[in-house]
Amino acid sequence: MARDASKDEIKKAYRRLAIKYHPDRNPGDRDAEEKFKEATEAYEVLADEKKRGTYDQFGFAGLEGLGGGGAHDFSSVFRDFEDIFGDFSGIFDSFFGGGGRRRGGTRSSARRGADLRYDLEISFIDAVFGTKVDVAYARNEICEHCKGTGADHGSGKKICPACGGSGQVRRSSGFFSIATTCSTCGGEGEIIENPCSECGGAGVLQRKRKLKVTIPPGVENGRRIALAGQGDGGVGGGAPGNLYVYIHIKPHEYFERDGNDVYCMVPISITQAALGSGIQVKTLDDKRVKVKIPAGTQTGKVLRLRNEGIPSMHNPNRRGDMYIKIRVVIPTRLSSKEKQLLMELASLNGENDSPDFIPLSEIG
Repeated sequence: MARDASKDEIKKAYRRLAIKYHPDRNPGDRDAEEKFKEATEAYEVLADEKKRGTYDQFGFAGLEGLGGGGAHDFSSVFRDFEDIFGDFSGIFDSFFGGGGRRRGGTRSSARRGADLRYDLEISFIDAVFGTKVDVAYARNEICEHCKGTGADHGSGKKICPACGGSGQVRRSSGFFSIATTCSTCGGEGEIIENPCSECGGAGVLQRKRKLKVTIPPGVENGRRIALAGQGDGGVGGGAPGNLYVYIHIKPHEYFERDGNDVYCMVPISITQAALGSGIQVKTLDDKRVKVKIPAGTQTGKVLRLRNEGIPSMHNPNRRGDMYIKIRVVIPTRLSSKEKQLLMELASLNGENDSPDFIPLSEIG
């Protein structure tokens, strides 16, 4: 900010920093708390023309003693603070979760349950065609004994003695005073007199659950499947969290995926490559499809089978293609008859003992 910034510019800058680093928005973050303190201290100085002039001339050393014998007068500072935030009730709502304590109001104890993660490994073929899998996991569920209140039957809650029911504890140090969440009641403003004998006051108990999860055809590796309401139970009437199942697909021995297309490699003999042939190739569906090998086929040639790939997650009736990469296999052991025939073939072809290089552009 420029040294000649106006009072309005200073207010805007402070408002931005206060929103970002306010302790209620960053619970437990000491770095944010320190930045909030620094911003408050800076604003306390810059918003006062006399202090600002002294600071510009002498720095913080010149501020010592202002306010009368070290007792600083914060009344104007906090009037300005209310002026800054007076029209930003929505921002205060975001600080306190929209349901925090207000003057003359009560604090809501409803809290949404936590979301859970489950990592599921499935086979390549199950990912292609979909499947149903039983998933076993543990989650927090509402305690039936106390109905989620955390209190034993016949008992209730009382006002927290540490914060007097406000849910916050105010601390003053030097130039500033900040409010932090009460550690005794966790910001609720109330504490349980007699905790539930079943859940110890938590309001929830961990239970084992088993669900049947539907894996859609064509699911991709790393895809997340959301199961609404299957996470931890909410407290105080809060909504339950979600369960997120993350899919991990095992590699296949023969097939490799690229989007909805699938690739594989098939060996053929030198005679099949030279003369051409028809071969039977197994598809993802475990069926045999006849593929024509053109005469003169070289290693690396790719043939395509339309609609034999992986179903689309958004339209299972639409599938990708299957690509077959040809590998011509050279025999390593030959009989005397085979050697004789190959030598005759070499003689007929007039094979070149000093071949030229093949241009890189022609290498597939």
